[in-house]
Amino acid sequence: MTDRYAKYERLKFDWPEDRILRITMENPGRLNSADRIMHAELVEIWRDIDSDPDVAAAIIRGAGDAFSAGGDLDLVREMTEDFDTLTRVWKEARDLVYNLVNCSKPLVSAMEGPAVGAGLVAGLLADISIASRTARIIDGHTRLGVAAGDHAAIVWPLLCGLAKSKYYLMLCEPVSGEEAERIGLVSLCTEPEDLHDKALDVARKLAAGSPTALRWTKYALNNWLRMAGPTFDTSLALEFMGFKGPDVQEGLASLKEKRKPDFAPRAPL
Repeated sequence: MTDRYAKYERLKFDWPEDRILRITMENPGRLNSADRIMHAELVEIWRDIDSDPDVAAAIIRGAGDAFSAGGDLDLVREMTEDFDTLTRVWKEARDLVYNLVNCSKPLVSAMEGPAVGAGLVAGLLADISIASRTARIIDGHTRLGVAAGDHAAIVWPLLCGLAKSKYYLMLCEPVSGEEAERIGLVSLCTEPEDLHDKALDVARKLAAGSPTALRWTKYALNNWLRMAGPTFDTSLALEFMGFKGPDVQEGLASLKEKRKPDFAPRAPL
């Protein structure tokens, strides 16, 4: 393990095979939710991987039976109360997406259990996304009372079309691994017991391929995402504006109390 990965706390690393780096999101007792530490680390890791000559391909997964339960509610509460935290996390959310898009190394995601929020950014922006049949992909933003930001507007319409994107993003309906593959939201769906072997098999093939051919193909294809940059920037700004509004307070309370939210009617905006 090179020293560049020793600084990380919530991201764990191993090398299942030569030149394949496996990243495991780990936040014990919280279903690998992205707290302040993990959120910042998910921004920086793609720069380190991009500049590491020992990495030919990478895999991202969650510890245990969950991929990631999304943003930590304590961090969400702090964002609603402190402007400096809000602007810091906004910049991290922006850089997380763009750093993933600009990372030249091929990335494979292996999603099982809940796949939500900041972790889902890496899950769906991975070059090859693989979901267990029993995975539960949920965007989660509108349930919280904020606009669907993060990665949603930049990649969901490209993957599964505008109609399906609006249905799942506006209603916050969970998408199973099977359904995600059917609508084109993920590359592949596997049985739960086959997920990590399949991810490693795909990473192995990528690592054995022509580095320049794969990286330049990725760069060209990701221009579709770069063209959607203004749409992404708008969605992220609207999401973070919502963290200073009244709806997020009800959304946050309802999540903590494990009940349905009761959002008050609003005049046209």
